[in-house]
Amino acid sequence: MPWKEQTAMSQKLEFIACLAHWEGPFAQLCKSFGISRPTGYKWRKRHAEGGEEGLQEFSRRPCRSPALTSPRVVQEVLAVREEHPAWGGRKIHWRLKGRGHANPPAPSTITDILRRAGRLGEREKTISVRRFEKAFPNQSWQVDFKGHYATTLAGRCHPLTVTDDHSRFNLLLHACPGERRQYVQSGLTAAFRRYGMPVVLQFDNGPPWGSVQNGQRVLTKVACWLIRLGIEVRHIRPHHPQSNGKAERFHRTLQQEVISRQTFSDLRHCQRVFDRWRADYNLRRPHEALAYAVPAARYRPSPRRFPERLPAVEYESGVAVRKVYGNGTVQFKGNSYRIGKALKEEYVALRATTKDGEYAVYYCTQQIGKLTLRGAKHV
Repeated sequence: MPWKEQTAMSQKLEFIACLAHWEGPFAQLCKSFGISRPTGYKWRKRHAEGGEEGLQEFSRRPCRSPALTSPRVVQEVLAVREEHPAWGGRKIHWRLKGRGHANPPAPSTITDILRRAGRLGEREKTISVRRFEKAFPNQSWQVDFKGHYATTLAGRCHPLTVTDDHSRFNLLLHACPGERRQYVQSGLTAAFRRYGMPVVLQFDNGPPWGSVQNGQRVLTKVACWLIRLGIEVRHIRPHHPQSNGKAERFHRTLQQEVISRQTFSDLRHCQRVFDRWRADYNLRRPHEALAYAVPAARYRPSPRRFPERLPAVEYESGVAVRKVYGNGTVQFKGNSYRIGKALKEEYVALRATTKDGEYAVYYCTQQIGKLTLRGAKHV
C-alpha cells in the first residue's frame, strides 16, 4: 500500500504527539522531523496556547504596508486604462503625471495593478529598433495607405495617413473609399492648407505614389502635382518598409487602439472615430519615442504656405527644354525618348551630365530620371 502524502498540519500534530512521550534530546526529535529547533519550540508554544488551532499557518502579509497603492490611485489607473484599453504601464504613468498627479505609481506598479485587475492581454514581443528622425518638423512627411478593412455596409475603408518624421504628429487620417488619385490629392490639399507644406514627402513604391516600368521609375499624376508645388518626392527602397517606419508604427497603433476594438457602419462613422482618436493621439497620448511627450509638443506648422494656384514651370537659360507629347515621349537630337504619360503636355529640362551622351531629366526643380543618347560612346 503506497504511503499517503503527509500534510503540514499532520506533521505538526504528529510532532506534538511524539513530544509528549519523548525522553531524548529535543534537537534529535526536531532532526527526525526535518525541522529546526526554533521551529520545534514555536510549534510547542503555539499548541500549548491554542491547541490544534494554534498550529494553523498565520498570514505572511505585513501588518502595515506604507508603500501600498491607495484604492483611489488604483481607480485612477483603471479609469485611464478604461479610456485607453491598449495603453500599458508607462503611458498610463505619464498620463497621470500630465493630469497633475504629484506622485503617480511607477510604470511597473501600474502594470501589476492592471495584471491583478485582469486588464492585461498577451504580452507582445518586444522588438529592439534603432530610431532615426529628422532634426526639425516638416523636413519630411511620411505618407501611406494603411491596409484596408471592411465596414458593415458592404464597403471597405482605406485609411490615408500622413505623419511628420520629427514629431510623429499625425497631419492627416482620412477614411477613403479607395486608393485613387483624387482621394490622395484632396486629403493632402486639406493637410497643406492647415499645416503648410513639407520639404519632402516620402512614399513607398506602389500606386498611386509611383510605378516601375522596364526597370525605370515612372512618375504618377500625384507625384507630378507635388513636384509642381515645390515638394521633393522621395520613394523608399523596394521591400524596405522600415524606411517609412513612422508611418508603419502609426498604422500599428491605429490598428491596436481603434480598428481592432470596434466595428464600423460606414465611412462617415470611420471618420468620426478617426477624428476623435487623432486628437487624443496628437494632444494627449504620451509617445515613448518622444521621451513621453505628446506629438503636439514638438510639432510646428510649416512656413511654406500652400498656393491655391500652381506656380508656373520655369527653367534657367542654357538647358534643353522639351515638351512631353501625349504618348509620354520627348524628341531630342533626332530621337524619341520615353518620359512618362503623367507629364504629357508638360515641359522638362535636359541637362548634360559628366558622362558622354547622358542627360539628366528634370521636371521643375527635381530630377526625375536620365536618358542616354542612342549611339553615344561611353568612356
